[in-house]
Amino acid sequence: MSYANNMPEPSERGATPAADSDLDMAAVNALRTAVMRLSRRLKHQRVDESLSPTEMSVLGTLARCGSATPSELARKEHVQPPSMTRIVAMLEAKGLVRLEPHPDDRRQKTVTQTEQAESMLAASREKRNAWLADLAGQLDEDEWARLRAAAPVLEKLAHS
Repeated sequence: MSYANNMPEPSERGATPAADSDLDMAAVNALRTAVMRLSRRLKHQRVDESLSPTEMSVLGTLARCGSATPSELARKEHVQPPSMTRIVAMLEAKGLVRLEPHPDDRRQKTVTQTEQAESMLAASREKRNAWLADLAGQLDEDEWARLRAAAPVLEKLAHS
């Protein structure tokens, strides 16, 4: 065992988490807990407190992926289509999205974020980055280096 306080080298671990020792499962549990707590705290660092985390997530998906139908958004956000219809209606009422005719299917609508949503998302990103930078400023040099090195690994896990 050599890195990250008793995490075994990859060659010492089994091929699957189920094959790992209790010590590894303790590390997995600690990682899960830390990521969830940090994520929860980050979600509260937003500019518009009137939006739910789900509404913010939908706006983020539109920002990353571009316009989409409500059904596509429901799949991407892992919610039922009727729920997404309500979310889109609330976002439209707040002026954050607009519904446009679908280019290929007149029965459907396409959801597009507005400039107001883009500005609000940019301000929220800035607020979250500043909050996280303040926290990171409390780390020593070694902790900050380890955290920077972990970011690509966490990103890989997030997209698995």
